Amino acid sequence: MEKVVIRKVIETDNAVLASLIRNVFEEYDAPKQNTVYSDPTTNDLFRLFQQSRSVLFVALFDDKICGCCGIYQTEGLPENCAELAKFYLLKEARGKGIGKQLMLQCFQFAKETGYTSLYIESLPQFSTAVSMYEKYGFTRIDQPLGNSGHISCNIWMLKKLN
Repeated sequence: MEKVVIRKVIETDNAVLASLIRNVFEEYDAPKQNTVYSDPTTNDLFRLFQQSRSVLFVALFDDKICGCCGIYQTEGLPENCAELAKFYLLKEARGKGIGKQLMLQCFQFAKETGYTSLYIESLPQFSTAVSMYEKYGFTRIDQPLGNSGHISCNIWMLKKLN
């Protein structure tokens, strides 16, 4: 029986997660410059997510890392707004509800940590993911928030947490 386990990132996940994220960008022929693909922090997500009020959840499917999604206090965001960040799934993990589980766990963490809204940046290449964000209450906004440094992203969305 296939089993999904969701846990917080550990240091030994770094190389697998960096590879997973970059593979998704290659699969969708998404821009590599000025995105998470070329961001040097992608190589050490464990350290990045040690910041206060931040978390990176990792999904394992049959004991193999298949995705991640986190809450990050991106510099320059409005007060009590965090970024839903590093949300990527391997192709074989999509359509199984794993992304939904990761996202809902992040929503819960954000609420428990005192955030009142979430921000996300994306790309047209990830239109299926963008549709999912809309389904879960994100609405498009017409300019970026904060200073992620990912200036190639041109879809920006915001969600109020209840």
